Amino acid sequence: MAISSAVCNSFKQEILVGTHNFTASSGNSFKVAMYTSSASLGAGTTAYSATNEISNASGSAYTAGGKALTSVTPVLDGSTAVCDFADISFTSASFTANGCLIYNDTQSDKAVCVVAFGGDKTVSSGTFTIQFPAAAASTAIVRIA
Repeated sequence: MAISSAVCNSFKQEILVGTHNFTASSGNSFKVAMYTSSASLGAGTTAYSATNEISNASGSAYTAGGKALTSVTPVLDGSTAVCDFADISFTSASFTANGCLIYNDTQSDKAVCVVAFGGDKTVSSGTFTIQFPAAAASTAIVRIA
């Protein structure tokens, strides 16, 4: 099993048919779910699944399905459309995560992208923060060039 960073293939097609709306105040709701190293996630992931998701049994401060993200309305950076989310934190947390899935909670939990953490990341009675990169053509978490 492995987690590989990728924009999900199904998301690429769904963008062209208007499935996802990232507009901050009136768009869809997006969530981030975190997974153990036993998960198999990557470009072929099509939707959120609880299989190998971290759980309360393996730590604290985490609820199945993950946490809601605060979206920033997409903009153009040159000729690249970029999307950003506010950083997200889990406080008083104790768990180990190997990667995460960003998914559309409004649209049947359809997958957007997978982020591999590059190995297990562990927090013990502390704060686990996911810091999203700047919304720029070469760094945004979701970008279409």
